[in-house]
Amino acid sequence: MSDATDTAAPADTRKAGRFVYVASVVMLCAWVLVPLYFLLINTLSSPEAVNAFPKAFIPEFDLGSLTFFANFAGILTALKNSVLVAGLTMVMSITIGAPAGYALSRFEFPGKELFRFLILLTRAFPLPLLALPLAVMFIRTGIDDTVFGLALVHTTLALPFSVLITFSLFSGIPIELEEAAWTLGCNRLTAFQKVVFPLILPGITASAIFAFVISWNEVFAAAVLTIENRTLTAFLLQNLDTSPLHLKFAGGFILVVPALIFIFAVRKYLFAMWGIANR
Repeated sequence: MSDATDTAAPADTRKAGRFVYVASVVMLCAWVLVPLYFLLINTLSSPEAVNAFPKAFIPEFDLGSLTFFANFAGILTALKNSVLVAGLTMVMSITIGAPAGYALSRFEFPGKELFRFLILLTRAFPLPLLALPLAVMFIRTGIDDTVFGLALVHTTLALPFSVLITFSLFSGIPIELEEAAWTLGCNRLTAFQKVVFPLILPGITASAIFAFVISWNEVFAAAVLTIENRTLTAFLLQNLDTSPLHLKFAGGFILVVPALIFIFAVRKYLFAMWGIANR
């Protein structure tokens, strides 16, 4: 009798653990997907349906809210500014971050660990604290209220992630591969291009994704440092109190979808980064 009880106890424990695991996964998926689903429902419904109650569980597939959003004054300009700022941020963060990550992983120099710590420490400074000095500096240099100036700020926000991600991935590539290429007639640059770069491409892509998403969703710096050339997030925040409900849902949908599409388009590089086969 005792042996049967002892055998049943671990089985019950495993069942309880499996139940907790499944319930946690379901709750996490619901936490992420349910808001996206309701955002999709209200975006694909007519303005009248968006303001009605109770809400329909299945969207009407009415493009009235999106049409109103597209025709709203200033929306298309703000959307173009968001794309330009995110694109510039992505390019600059990779252009600066990848060489820095390579240097940290391949060279030894005094203060290397301190430099890594300082890179991480830049994320500890709250952006609202830096808003006034940044605004004054941008006004003095003439880059206030410009796409390039805002992209510089977003690059500063994304750069620590870019440096640390590429540093960890460069560190995972044996330097012996480069040394073998040197013995075959390659210099450091050609060895990097032919040997290291194909291996580091997933990491570069992941860094680009983070930079793009950080810039696309950032709102505080965009709202403080721009007036005429606002990004979509800052434009929606500016009109939050006066804009109708269906415009807010359509704007949220437009903000979410590009990031999801971008991540889906480069998923094979992300899978390769973590060693997962793409099927």
